[in-house]
Amino acid sequence: MGNKTAMADLKDRKSHFEFGENWRDYAETIDARRVEGAIEGLRRLFPSGLFGKTFLDVGCGSGLHSLAALRLGSAFVLATDIDENSVSTTRGVLLGHFPEARWTPRQISVFDMTPEEIGTFDVVYSWGVLHHTGDMWLAIEKAARLVRPGGQFALALYAATTLDPVWRDEKRIYAKAPKVLQWMARQAFIGALFSAQLLRGRNPITFLTRARARGMNFSHDVHDWLGGYPYESAKAEEVHDRICRLGFAEERSFRIAPSSGIFGASCHEFVFRRP
Repeated sequence: MGNKTAMADLKDRKSHFEFGENWRDYAETIDARRVEGAIEGLRRLFPSGLFGKTFLDVGCGSGLHSLAALRLGSAFVLATDIDENSVSTTRGVLLGHFPEARWTPRQISVFDMTPEEIGTFDVVYSWGVLHHTGDMWLAIEKAARLVRPGGQFALALYAATTLDPVWRDEKRIYAKAPKVLQWMARQAFIGALFSAQLLRGRNPITFLTRARARGMNFSHDVHDWLGGYPYESAKAEEVHDRICRLGFAEERSFRIAPSSGIFGASCHEFVFRRP
């Protein structure tokens, strides 16, 4: 009974930050430049390309990366998310930018995904999602089962930092706070972030450039970071070891150096292959 209750809690969207609302608002900014940024992000992970491959987007958000996979020649994309706002936003983005019927959006939790339910895929992709599920390692195991033999599993997870417990509490509070308090928290965070960069003699505009690198933007990223609850993180070595124990081999990774996390955390990126 306890396990069933715990699983129901993981799949209860009310316990999560309103990611879908943020992505719906972000989607209004999607243009050719942002699409190209997302395409370049996928090319970095998949230098041999996606042409002719089936692609599962676990936690599709705005649908931008599902669109990028289609633009790179994926044979079919299944875009999934637990949030109905993300699913409807993805549908609108794909209809507007890639009306050809090689994709399907579906509202489903990663904890409900099985090969029998949705099939297996050449590429299972989940960028910055599984650490927000409430049980990151179980979510990773569920997603890994959806990779067909010879296929690839690409994911990005927050790098562990010293201040993770502080950020976890902050996110839990922010996610439930009134919008006006969220706005005030964002202004304070951005002000502190920019001031710290100036004190170090750095150009704070680099944060804007970094956000554009994957087709994202700074303001929506800040809201996502401050409110992204549930929240977990991992050391790169732990991610590597756990996924290799599931029968995968690491193809490439882009790992983040250890940090205190005073202004947040970036993501380790991995691509594994099932032999």
